[in-house]
Formats: sequence, C-alpha cells, structure tokens
Amino acid sequence: MSPDSKSTTGADAIDEAIAQGIDFDGTPIPPAKLALYQQVMGLEAGRQRSGVSNTMRSRIVRIGAKHIPQAELNQLLLDADFAPLKDKEIAFYYGGK
Repeated sequence: MSPDSKSTTGADAIDEAIAQGIDFDGTPIPPAKLALYQQVMGLEAGRQRSGVSNTMRSRIVRIGAKHIPQAELNQLLLDADFAPLKDKEIAFYYGGK
C-alpha cells in the first residue's frame, strides 16, 4: 500500500502503521523506536486493569481534552454518570491553554 493510499485518520491508523513499521510519509520507523514501543506496550499488556469503566473514563478524558472545552467535557462526564474532571486532570490537560 503506498503512503498516499493509507488512511491517516481513525483509531486504527497508528496501530496499522506501527505494525507495518512505516510512518505515514512512507519512511521506515527506526528499529530502536519500534523495539522500545513494543517493549513498553508489552509491559502495559501485562498490567492488571482496574475496570472497564475506569479505562473508558481515562480514554474519554485523555482524548476528549484535545477536542472538547473543559466545562463541556466535565458536563459530558457528569451526564454519562462518570466522575467529573479531577484537579490534576484539569491542570494537566487544560493548564497550558
């Protein structure tokens, strides 16, 4: 698949590029970067999880903060019966904005 025909959008685009070892611009991902990524992802794969809802909330906050204003994301969390944004999350994700 040529770089021009690859999709660079969607949740799976990064994983597909990593699996192929090729960046979106068609250049190979350096082996040392791939090895470190695989090592860290292996550690993460073996980590005990705290629960699906906690992981869902973490992902919503981490990704949502890139796209949704703080007050709106906080209200969306509350509306969905998740815990509101924590002070440390606000500082980390919104502190520099």
